[in-house]
Amino acid sequence: MFGIMFSNVKPEKINVQLFSNAEKTIVAPHSFEDREATENLRKEAEDKVPDQYNRDKDQAYQQVARVENFFDVLIDTKKQVAELEKAPVPPTPPSEGQEDSAQDQDPPEPVQLTDTEKLKLLEESLAGQVPEQWNDELDDEDLLFLLASKESDLIRYKNASVTAINNAMSRDIHTLENLTEARNSARTELSLSGNVPSVIINLSSLSVVPNVIYDSAQTQEKRQQAIDSVEPVRISQGDTLVKAGQFIDRDIYRLLTVAGFVDQSNSIAPFVGLLIIIGLMICALVYLFKNIDTTIHSKNTYLTMYLLIFSITLILLKIFSFFQTMNTTEIGYIAPVAMGAMLIKMLINDRIAILSSIIFGICGSFIFNMVPGAMNYTVGSYLIISAVASVLFLNQHNRRLTILQTGLFVSFINVVTVIAMVLLTNRDLSGMTELLELGVNTTMAIGSGVVSAVLTIGILPFFEVGFGMLSTMKLLELSNPNHPLLRKILMETPGTYHHSVMVANLSESACEAVGANGLLARVASYYHDIGKTKRPHYFIENQMGRSNPHDKLPPQTSRNIIVAHATDGAQILRDHNMPKEIVDIAAQHHGTTLLKFFYFKAKEQNEQTQEEEYRYPGPKASSKEAAIVGTADSIEAAVRSLNNPTPDKIESIVKAIIKDRLQDGQYSDCALTFKELEEIGQSFCETLQGIFHSRIEYPKGEEES
Repeated sequence: MFGIMFSNVKPEKINVQLFSNAEKTIVAPHSFEDREATENLRKEAEDKVPDQYNRDKDQAYQQVARVENFFDVLIDTKKQVAELEKAPVPPTPPSEGQEDSAQDQDPPEPVQLTDTEKLKLLEESLAGQVPEQWNDELDDEDLLFLLASKESDLIRYKNASVTAINNAMSRDIHTLENLTEARNSARTELSLSGNVPSVIINLSSLSVVPNVIYDSAQTQEKRQQAIDSVEPVRISQGDTLVKAGQFIDRDIYRLLTVAGFVDQSNSIAPFVGLLIIIGLMICALVYLFKNIDTTIHSKNTYLTMYLLIFSITLILLKIFSFFQTMNTTEIGYIAPVAMGAMLIKMLINDRIAILSSIIFGICGSFIFNMVPGAMNYTVGSYLIISAVASVLFLNQHNRRLTILQTGLFVSFINVVTVIAMVLLTNRDLSGMTELLELGVNTTMAIGSGVVSAVLTIGILPFFEVGFGMLSTMKLLELSNPNHPLLRKILMETPGTYHHSVMVANLSESACEAVGANGLLARVASYYHDIGKTKRPHYFIENQMGRSNPHDKLPPQTSRNIIVAHATDGAQILRDHNMPKEIVDIAAQHHGTTLLKFFYFKAKEQNEQTQEEEYRYPGPKASSKEAAIVGTADSIEAAVRSLNNPTPDKIESIVKAIIKDRLQDGQYSDCALTFKELEEIGQSFCETLQGIFHSRIEYPKGEEES
C-alpha cells in the first residue's frame, strides 16, 4: 500500500526563485489560509472605521445656564448699585428738647458711586461665575455699558443670546470647522435680532463650545466588528498559484512559501501521514482476521488469498491512474474496484469484504488525486459505493450468472452515483461539452461494473484451484457420473449408489430452503458412503437377497464394520485429493450417533455394555451441509424400510429423527436454528412425498387358457 501510494503523496520538487519567471504552472497541493493577506484586509477594514463620537446634551444646558447666570448677576448688581445710590431716609422728628439742635443739621444728600466702585462690585459678584476666556473679551467699558443698560434690555439680550446659543449647539460640533460654523451662526442670528450690542454677540459666540465627545469603547467595538467581518483569504486545493512563465513577485513568492514549495525541509511529513492512515486500516483488518472462521481453511490461507486479491485490486487502480491526464473526465470511474470486493466476499467473508471496500475507496482517493498529498473525495466516495453495492447484491456466489448479474447491478449503481455527484455540484448541463463529459463518465461507470464481473469470473478459478477452494465448476466436475469414484460406488455398491442419489435429492432441496450450499450437499451426498465399498455386503442395501453376514457375527464386530465406513470413506476421499468440505461431510454425516440395533443386541448378551462403545467416533457436523446430509441419510433409510409409506408416516419419521438428533446433541457444533430445522423437516417431507407418491394399481388381464 505504501509503495503504490508513495508517488501520490510525494511533494513535487519545484525550483522557485524570487523575481524570476515560473518554470511551470503550480497549483495548491492543499487548502490553506493566506494569513498575511488576511491581516492586511483586516487592517484596511479597521482603518476605514472613523472615530465614534457621542453628543453631550449637557454641554448646551451648561452654556445656556452660564449665560443666564451672567445676565442675572448683571441685573442683581444693577439693582444693588441703584439701592446704594438711592437718597437716604429722612430721620424721625426730634423731641421738644432737641428741636434747636436738629434745626442746626443739614438734610442727608444721595450717594453717587464711582465707575471704579461699580466695577469692583460687579467683579465681586462675577467672581467664579464666568469662564476665563470671557475675561479677555469683557473690558471695563463693556461692563459699565451693560450696567448702564435698562433691565428690560438686559432681559432681551439674555433671551436672544440663549436662543442663539441653543440653536447653534443643536448640531454636532466636534471639529474646529464645526465650531467656527456654529459660532458664526450664533453671531448671524444675534445680528439679525436687532439692537444687540457687539459685546453680547461676542459673549454668545464664545459660549458655543464643542458638544460631541470621543467614545473609545464604541470606536473599538466598531473596528472589531469590521475586523471580524473580513473573511480569511483561503487558497483552495487545486487553485493556480502561478502560471507557467508568470513573473514571481513577492506576493506570489509568499503564497508559494506557505504552500511549501520554497522550504521543503519537512517533506517527510506526508509519508508519516500516509503511514498513519495505512496503520489504521491494517489495525481494522487485523481485528477482523483475528476472529475469522478457520474450520475449513487455515488463517494463513485466507491471509494469502487476501494479500493477492488486495494487491491485484490496488495495482489495477494504479494502472488506471496513469491515464489521469484526461482533463474532462474522472478516469477513476472505470476502476474495477468491485472485483476485489466480490472476490473477498466469495473466498473469505462478508465483513472483511465491506471493510475492504472502504479501504479501496480511501486508497483510490489518494491514487486518483490531482495534487500530491491531496485526496480525491469524489472518486473515493464513488469507489466505496461501487464496492459495497457489489458485496450487498452478491448472495448466491456459487453461480457464475449471479456474478454477471451483480456486475450489471453495480453498473446501475455507478451510473446513479455519477449523476448524483454531478447534480450535487449544481453544474449547468445545457452545453454540449458538459453533456459529453457526463456521457463519458456514465459510460465508464457502466464499464466498471461489467469489467469487474468479467475479471471476477476469470480470476476466481485460479484461486479455487490454487488454494483448494470449492468452486462451482469443481462441484459440477465431481458430480459427473463418469468420475472414477462414482463409477466405483455404482459398480461395487449399486444399492449404496441409489441410496446416495436419494440422499442427494433430499439434501439439496433442504439446503436451498435454509440458504445453505445445495450443490455442495448434493455432491457430498454422492460420496458420503464411499467407505462402504470396502465391505459392500455388510450393508443391507447391497445384499440383494443374500443372507445377512451380521447374523453370524458378534455385535462388537458388526459395530466395528459399520462404524468404519465413515472413517474409511473419509480416508478414501483424502487419498483421491477430494475437497476438504466433501471429506468433512463424509466423516461427520453420522456424528456421534448410536448404533441402536447392535447396541440393544449386545445389551441382551451383556447387561454391562456401555452406550459409548456403540457410538460413531464423530466428529459432529460442523456445517449446515454436513448436518443436513447426515439427517437426510437417516431419514431416507428409515422411510425406505416402510412397507407402505404414507404422508403421515413420512412426517412422523422425519420429525422423530430430527427430534432424536436434536436431543442427542448432534446439531450442537453447527449453526442451524430451530426455525431452520423446521424448514428442513418440511422440505424432507415434500421431497419424500414426491418420491413415494401413491400409484394407480393397473387391473390384471384374464389368463389365457
